Amino acid sequence: MGISLVKGQKISLEKSDGSSLSKIFLGAGWDVAKKSGLFGMFGGGDGSIDLDASAILFDENNNVVDNVWFAQLKSRDGSIQHSGDNRTGDGDGDDEAIHVDLTKVPSQVKSIVFTISSFRGQTFAKVENAYCRLVDASSNTEIAKYNLSAKGDFTALIIAKVYRHNGAWKMSALGEACNGKTIQEMIPAILPVL
Repeated sequence: MGISLVKGQKISLEKSDGSSLSKIFLGAGWDVAKKSGLFGMFGGGDGSIDLDASAILFDENNNVVDNVWFAQLKSRDGSIQHSGDNRTGDGDGDDEAIHVDLTKVPSQVKSIVFTISSFRGQTFAKVENAYCRLVDASSNTEIAKYNLSAKGDFTALIIAKVYRHNGAWKMSALGEACNGKTIQEMIPAILPVL
C-alpha cells in the first residue's frame, strides 16, 4: 500500500533503490452515490455514472501536445494508453486506467495532467468512493492513492499531474474541481495549475 496523498502533496517517482520508475499507470474508480430516504428505495435515477479518465500532455509553454481519452485511447507517440471507457462505475477496483511509459514520453512534454469528467454532465454530488491511484506497472505496486470523494456541484476534477523536474519525474496531487464534460472544456481550469 502506497502513501495516501492529500491535495497539493508532491512525490518523486523513484523506486526504493533510487532508480526512476519507467512504467506507471493511473487507476481511477468510483461508485454511484446511494440514494437515501423514501425516494431512494423506489428509483429516481439510472443508477450509473459515466466518468471519464483523461490525460493531457503539455509542453514547456503550456500548449497541449496530445491527449488520451475514451475517443483516443493511445497517444500519437504510443507512450500513453487508455484502458477503455467504463460507462457505469460498476464493479470493484479501477474503473479506468491510463498506462504511461515514462521512458517513451517525448522530450518536449513537460507535464501530463490527469482528469476525470462526467461526460453526461452529472455532478460529483452523485458520486462516492472516487479515487485515483498511481501504480508502478512493472511490479503492480501501488505508490500513492488519492481520495477524490469531493462531492459537489461540479462535473470534472483535475486530479493530478506528472511532470519533469530537474530531469526526474514527479507527481503532484491537485484535486481541483471544475466544470466541463470534455478535455477542451477543462483546459481553461487546467492552465492555472500547471
